[in-house]
Amino acid sequence: MPLWHVYHPRGTYSPEQKQRMAADITGIYTRFGLPKFYVMTLFHEIGADDFHVGDQPTQDAVRIVVEHIARHTEDPDLRKRTREALAAVLAPHTTDRGLYCEFHVDETPRDLWMMDGISPPPSNSVAEQLWVRENRPVPY
Repeated sequence: MPLWHVYHPRGTYSPEQKQRMAADITGIYTRFGLPKFYVMTLFHEIGADDFHVGDQPTQDAVRIVVEHIARHTEDPDLRKRTREALAAVLAPHTTDRGLYCEFHVDETPRDLWMMDGISPPPSNSVAEQLWVRENRPVPY
């Protein structure tokens, strides 16, 4: 599962902008065969006095923490391409709007993950394809 935490000053995103951003983020993963429901995007609005870059309060920065659980890679070239793809998807929602944007990706061990009490099926398996079709966890 990719879990995205988007920290931003209050008012940075309208409900419609949040929906578009979540859809763009989800699209990254569904293109590679992951079920839509694996992707969660949480928007955290931060008050004007609570968001600082260095020692300065800011109203034009976004900080994103991404947790990858469903897929991992050790290949440096693939990691670089992943980082660049994420930056490209984020740009219309951040840097293209004049916002400073910083993100990082953590990779959580897959064997510490469950959904509705079910361990996720192996990557690219028939069971995972069932989860994609059903868009929910189902016993396999």
